[in-house]
Amino acid sequence: MTDHSLQTRLLHSDYKFDPHTGAVSVPIQQASTFHQQDFDNPGTYDYSRSGNPTRKALEDTIAGLENGTEGFAFASGMAAISTSFMLLSQGDHVVISEDVYGGTFRMINDVLQRFGIDHTFVDMTDLHAVATSIQPNTKLVYIETPSNPTLKITDIRAVSKLAKANDCWTFVDNTFMTPALQRPLELGADLVLHSATKFIAGHSDVVAGLAATHQPDLAERLSFLQNSFGSILGAHDCWLVLRGLKTLHCRLAQSSASAAKIAEELTKHPLIEEVFYPGFSSHPGNSIHSYQSEGAGAILSFRLRDEDAVRQFTNAVELPVYAVSLGAVESILSYPARMSHASMPKEEREKRGITDGLLRLSVGLEKPEDLIEDFQQALKQIQPYSFLTNRRVNHELT
Repeated sequence: MTDHSLQTRLLHSDYKFDPHTGAVSVPIQQASTFHQQDFDNPGTYDYSRSGNPTRKALEDTIAGLENGTEGFAFASGMAAISTSFMLLSQGDHVVISEDVYGGTFRMINDVLQRFGIDHTFVDMTDLHAVATSIQPNTKLVYIETPSNPTLKITDIRAVSKLAKANDCWTFVDNTFMTPALQRPLELGADLVLHSATKFIAGHSDVVAGLAATHQPDLAERLSFLQNSFGSILGAHDCWLVLRGLKTLHCRLAQSSASAAKIAEELTKHPLIEEVFYPGFSSHPGNSIHSYQSEGAGAILSFRLRDEDAVRQFTNAVELPVYAVSLGAVESILSYPARMSHASMPKEEREKRGITDGLLRLSVGLEKPEDLIEDFQQALKQIQPYSFLTNRRVNHELT
């Protein structure tokens, strides 16, 4: 069904119904082991760590949506990321986005370093900086775009060309965009990664990670690691992710439209110092994002003056869930300095613009006007400051 649009393929895949019963839902094979009919000819499945029919359905589905050939389902987004890093060996070097997700920062800085795998954090918006950071032992360029939480944009195609010229892999964390809006494998990346907990599953009821590639050698090596480490996604959770995928397109479309309205309204408020949203024509990465993606997405960040202002605002806001995570049907307001990037030292956060006044908003399916009204009343609860800082956002939308 590759001739159809992704919107249609989300509903009409090879797994649209069970060929044995006609059921229009993938069966949940809640089995740990499988009967072998013949001593010399084992079946397709033997033990669910190595393979499960429900997991296979999800893995094939994500591979197809990303225009890859092989997919992999893991117990969490970090399980997918960590397992992919295990493709590296002692003495290898990684070039990685400087404002990467806090869990990825922790993995590469505090874990891989102990195994003799070195790294360089770099501003991926600067191609010259990326090129000069590649060393003779560099094996991987790791991209997150839009980045978390300041929404910087990396040119996937340009960085992938640089990596290939230096015999390096390119991995892309595509959690914020999903294949509905951005498909990195089509732009030259070797492996695409997702925290499927977020937009792909979309209902705050499952923790999952996904990966997809179109390179047979990489797929074979990752499959070996998935089986060796055993951090696989259980059958029922695979079913939940498959169910979430069916509504991905319509959820993202509505949430993205709402995010654009909310981002624009926030730029008008004098207590908001800065708004980060790739849909603004003034966003430094807007033109790149526009050619490599099919929408601005449903995530935005904004900066208040300090931690005290954040505390007053979050105590007063009523509609969004104030929590870790993103990409759900309900809007989620997060405080990166204490949540997603708490594992990153304060000085490292501030270098990346992750100040104590920064908030990240994942826009859900509420009526946007209700969210805007709620934010306006919450902003009124912030105690006056001695002066109002200058806003630095031109909020013209493309």
